[in-house]
Amino acid sequence: MIIDILIEKIKEKGNPIVVGLDPRLSYVPEYITEKYFMKYGVTKKAAAKSLYKFNKKIIDSIYDIVPAVKPQIAMYERYGVEGIKVYESTVEYAKMRGLVVIGDIKRSDIASTAEAYSDAHLGCTDIRGEDFPGFDHDFITLNPYLGSDSITPFLKDCKIYEKGVFVLAKTSNPNSGELQDLICDGRPLYEHVAGLIEKWGSDMIGKYGYSCVGAVVGATHKEQAARLREIMPHTFFLVPGYGAQGGTAEDLAVCFRDGIGAVVNSSRGIIAAHMKDKYNVCFNDEKDFAMAARQACLDMKNDLRRCI
Repeated sequence: MIIDILIEKIKEKGNPIVVGLDPRLSYVPEYITEKYFMKYGVTKKAAAKSLYKFNKKIIDSIYDIVPAVKPQIAMYERYGVEGIKVYESTVEYAKMRGLVVIGDIKRSDIASTAEAYSDAHLGCTDIRGEDFPGFDHDFITLNPYLGSDSITPFLKDCKIYEKGVFVLAKTSNPNSGELQDLICDGRPLYEHVAGLIEKWGSDMIGKYGYSCVGAVVGATHKEQAARLREIMPHTFFLVPGYGAQGGTAEDLAVCFRDGIGAVVNSSRGIIAAHMKDKYNVCFNDEKDFAMAARQACLDMKNDLRRCI
């Protein structure tokens, strides 16, 4: 099962970090962007090509010390078709480097639309009796707001294609409570969602006791995360919110049991590390940006190990 593969890679690297590949053009050193703007002009294609070069160098610098990456599709969609090409190439390159890929797409819809999304991001599309695979994700993120029938097509493909999903439960953004904390039948809404997530994954539990249906649980809500770990004993957590959003190693420790149980995301804290004074001291050449990302990964790993 794919959840077992993720856990084994975490154990192998001794590191529960997933690097968020959420690039912005402002993160990309000028020596890279100028090359492509000279070649393609000030175009979406030039911008997208710059992001891909940036991503490749980041991946090359961290693939041996982290188990997974999480590209956020919106950062690529903004560049239209050229951006989607780069997203697909980034996924393929990360897989080639042996990384587990979590496609951060947060999809949700009903009936045939959900099936189409699942075909694109987990399964295959049938064309005259021949199957054509979509994006080569290992996991994707889903929004459960439309209910079970919006999730079922993805669960079906998880079983067929040995994939996994992370469903939003309690997110790290400041206003998540406007909906997620609403009291329904005496309990917060996120607890009801958690019960569904645990149920959805009950027949996809791997050898380590965790399901291929995981949950997104923010590091910025320690008490809620602890409660969600009680409600979802077989659910693996994807934990955003560490670092830039204010979550600490102490906060997210409640997501783990016996050193496993979660993978912790950091995006700009790693891929934009070269823009911070802390790393500029050691990596002051713009061509060293990927080594700054590597050092930020190692620093985060050591910080997490204090508490996990």
